[in-house]
Amino acid sequence: MERKALYAGSFDPVTCGHLNIIERAARIFDSLTVVVGVNAGKKAMFDLEERLEILKEVTGYLPNVTVDTFSGLLADYINEKGFDVYVRGLRSTNDFENELHMAQMNARLFTGDTETVFLMTDPKYSFISSSLVKEVASFGGSIDGLVPEYVVSRIRSKLQEE
Repeated sequence: MERKALYAGSFDPVTCGHLNIIERAARIFDSLTVVVGVNAGKKAMFDLEERLEILKEVTGYLPNVTVDTFSGLLADYINEKGFDVYVRGLRSTNDFENELHMAQMNARLFTGDTETVFLMTDPKYSFISSSLVKEVASFGGSIDGLVPEYVVSRIRSKLQEE
């Protein structure tokens, strides 16, 4: 039986921590769909199409990974597509507290047997967040090693446009 997993986020931008979770989940599950959520409450550096293109570029070497988008309740998307596993990355105990509440709510909303699985981020990426990367980049600081090289160039280009 094929095990279909999903990993969701805003990925604005995708970081090395995100990519670490994607690579590891892709090894564990038969297929992994990485979905970009539309969050109207956040001001994004990259629009939805740019984030999709960036994710496809940085995950292109992983044959069992696909990229998609969703809006609304993630549980509705998961139920509609029939995922077995919802993957979440954890950086710290703060993440665990927030993710636990979301997992418990999702358990009520999932109509199938979807399980939430937590993967700990590699410690070398545990301090990285998309918000922190954008802030450091906006002040001209080095983001090398925080995001994939392709993303470094995309962020630099984006900042030069503004």
